[in-house]
Amino acid sequence: MLLELENVTLQYGRIQALHGISLTVDEGEIVALIGANGAGKSTTMRAISGLRPVASGSIRFNGEDITRLRADLRVVRGVCQAPEGRGIFPGMTVLENLDMGAYTRKDRNGIAADLERVLTLFPRLKERAKQLGGTLSGGEQQMLAIGRALMSRPKLLLLDEPSMGLAPMLIQKIFEIITEINQQGTTILLVEQNAQQALSRAHRGYVLETGNIVRSGTGAELLHDPAVKEAYLGVA
Repeated sequence: MLLELENVTLQYGRIQALHGISLTVDEGEIVALIGANGAGKSTTMRAISGLRPVASGSIRFNGEDITRLRADLRVVRGVCQAPEGRGIFPGMTVLENLDMGAYTRKDRNGIAADLERVLTLFPRLKERAKQLGGTLSGGEQQMLAIGRALMSRPKLLLLDEPSMGLAPMLIQKIFEIITEINQQGTTILLVEQNAQQALSRAHRGYVLETGNIVRSGTGAELLHDPAVKEAYLGVA
């Protein structure tokens, strides 16, 4: 088991955002976390990446308890996030943004190989290598955010709303690339409002409602679950 959350609670001031959630991600999987706005999906991601301290419960990664570990040290261990809203550096070029993704690494040959891999996955980024991040389209910025995360060579890639604000054709493309990244050996935890795309690509999934996990199963099981279909797929 690569990642395990056990009874994790998290608070923003007096507001409890997560109510004792437990989930697992096995090596090689794509696991989807779906739910409405405000359900606690991004909060779960911040807890895993160390951007928000948990109030109680534990987070284990690759056999190690990382519940209290600093966020930067989690990146070194192999946990890396492409955040909601992309969070690229607008005043830096595409190549400089990608280089920032490898800031914890010293292996120059490995970094060069991973840069080549990212530019092969995202040919648009290769075409715009010297362009400033802030001048890219929304879809290109999303590709850059994922590419930058891959430059840390993560064991677990956290993707927070990768399809947000993208045109349907680009959404399809982003999800094809996510599948390809997984097939190349990277484990993925995916937070996504586009439940149809997420569950059709995921090996397993969890449904979050107001900080509680209310359903779990294989991607196919959740896709065909009547309650999930009604709530998240627009099918009565």
